[in-house]
Amino acid sequence: MTSMARKYEQFVEAYRRPDGRRWSGQQIDKATGGIVTRSYITNLSKGRIENPGFEKLKAIAKVMNFPPKLWFEDFHTAVEFEATDQRVSLSDRVNHLFESIRDERTGEPYTNARVARLSLGDIAEEEVEGIRNGSILNPSFNKVVALASVFSVHPSYFLEQGKKLPIIDEEALEIFRDEIVSAIVHKSFRLSSREKLIILNIIKQVEDLHSAEDQEAAS
Repeated sequence: MTSMARKYEQFVEAYRRPDGRRWSGQQIDKATGGIVTRSYITNLSKGRIENPGFEKLKAIAKVMNFPPKLWFEDFHTAVEFEATDQRVSLSDRVNHLFESIRDERTGEPYTNARVARLSLGDIAEEEVEGIRNGSILNPSFNKVVALASVFSVHPSYFLEQGKKLPIIDEEALEIFRDEIVSAIVHKSFRLSSREKLIILNIIKQVEDLHSAEDQEAAS
C-alpha cells in the first residue's frame, strides 16, 4: 500500500460521517459534485494513485471535515487548526512567494527557470508558469511539495485556511536558501518519520564530533 493509500485509510477511519459510518466512494463522489469520483477513491485506496491532484486532496478533506494540511503531515502528530473558507488561490500563494523572496545568489526575484532548476527536476519551468498564471489549477502532490521545498516553506503554506496570505518566517528562509540544505529538505519530505529521525541523529553526531574537536583544540 502506498503512503497516500495509507493516509486515506487513516482519514476514512478517523473522520467518519455524522452517523458514525465510514465514507464510501459513492458518497464522496456525490458530496464533491463529481470532483472526486467513486472510481478515483477506489484507485486511491488501493494504491493505484501515488500522486493525487491538489484539488482532489482539498475536496476530500473538505467533505470528510479534516484540515487539508494533514495530507502533508504525519497523521498522528499533525497539529490541527480551525477550518474556515479558503479565499486565497494557489496561484496567489505561489506569486506571493515570488514577490516576497529574493534569490540570494543574484539579489533578484526568482525566475520560473531558476525555481525549476532548484527543484532538481521535480517541476518543469512550464509547470511553474502554469501554476502562477492559473492555467494549472490542480497540480499533482509532488509539484506542490517541490515548490514548497524550493522556497523553504512547509507544503501546508499552500493549504492554510483564511483570507490572508500566511506569514513567511524570514529567519527560516535565510537558513534554507543554501542549495545543499534545500536539497536535503526537499528529499526529506518523502521520508517516513523514522527515517527523518535517523538523518537528524546523524546530524547530531556530526555536531557532537565538531564540539569534541573544538574542546580538544581549546585544551
